[in-house]
Amino acid sequence: MRAIVLDQIAGPLAVREVGEPEVPVGGVVIRVVATGLCRSDWHAWAGHDDIALPHVPGHEFAGVVLGVGAGVTKWAVGDRVTAPFVEGCGACEWCLGGDAQVCPEQQQPGFTHWGSFAEQVVIHAADTNLVGIPEGVSFEAAASLGCRFATAYRALTCRARLIANEWVTVVGAGGVGLSAVMIAKALGGRVIAVDRNPAALDVAVSLGADHVLAADGSDIPAQVHALTGGSHVAIDAVGSEQTCADAFLSLRRRGRHVQIGLLPPVEGHPRVPMARVIAWELDVLGSHGMAAADYPGMLALIESGALEPQKLIERVIGLEEAADSLPRLDTANVAGMTMIDPTL
Repeated sequence: MRAIVLDQIAGPLAVREVGEPEVPVGGVVIRVVATGLCRSDWHAWAGHDDIALPHVPGHEFAGVVLGVGAGVTKWAVGDRVTAPFVEGCGACEWCLGGDAQVCPEQQQPGFTHWGSFAEQVVIHAADTNLVGIPEGVSFEAAASLGCRFATAYRALTCRARLIANEWVTVVGAGGVGLSAVMIAKALGGRVIAVDRNPAALDVAVSLGADHVLAADGSDIPAQVHALTGGSHVAIDAVGSEQTCADAFLSLRRRGRHVQIGLLPPVEGHPRVPMARVIAWELDVLGSHGMAAADYPGMLALIESGALEPQKLIERVIGLEEAADSLPRLDTANVAGMTMIDPTL
C-alpha cells in the first residue's frame, strides 16, 4: 500500500510503497477513505511524542472495514467506520466504565503504531473502539470527529459543562478551535474566537462567533474582560505558552479552563499562570479526545443538522501534498480542516 513515511524526527516525509498490515486478534484493518491533517501529527513529526521509526503518521480517519480479526463480534467486512484517536484496551476499569480515552494501556494510530496517512490502518480492540458511520454522514465529516471535533465536543459538554448564555473564549481558530466555536453556539454559548489569521476569524464569524479578536500582539485578556467581564470558559486550542496564558487570563473568577492544544515544555516544563489559578479559584481541565461509547449523542446532533462538521473542511489533498504540508503545519495559516484522500 502507499503511505507517508517518516524516517527521522523532523526530517523529510516520503510517499512510498510499504507492506499491508496484518489483521490483529481483536482488531480490524480499515481501508482509509479520508484522514485529517492535524497539528497533533506535527507534534509527532517534531519529536514531541515517543514514536518508533520508520513511522506512518495520521490519527483521525474514516473508512471501510477490510479485514476482521479473531474475537471481534460487532463488526464485519464492508462496515463504514471511524474511531477515536485513543484506542482503549477494552478490558481495564476505565474502558469498562466508558472512559477509554484515559485507558492506561491505550494505543494511538499515528503515535504508538502506524497511522492513517496510508491506504490502510489497523485499529485494536475493535469492539471497544470502532464507531459506525450513519449513512447520512460523509467519510470526510466522520474523519473530522476522531480528534478535533470530538475533543472539542467533550471539552465543552463533559469537561467544562457549558451552560447556555455563558461566555466561551476560544484561543486558536484552526480545526479544533472552529469545532469548539460551532459546538459552543449549538449549546447556547456566547463565543469569542481569537486567532492570528483573518481568514480563520472570518470562518468563526460564519459559524456564529459573537466577537473575534486578532492575535496581533495586543492584550487579548484585557479585550475579553472589556467585552464580557471575563469569560466563564476558556479553551486553548493551539498549545503554546502565549495562547495558554491568554486563555487563562481571559477567565473571570471561578472560571473553567480547558487545555486542548498539546503544550510543549519551556525549560523542561510547561509554564502556566498558576498564581491566577489559585487566587481566582480557576478550574483547570484537560480534554483527551472522546471514547467511542460517547459518540452516539454527538452523531445524533450531526444527523439532525444541529452540528455540521463538514462545514469545517477547507480542502482535500493527496498524500504527496500532505507530506509536503505536515512539516509546516505549526506556522501555516489554516482556516479550517484539511482532509487527505489517499487515492489522490
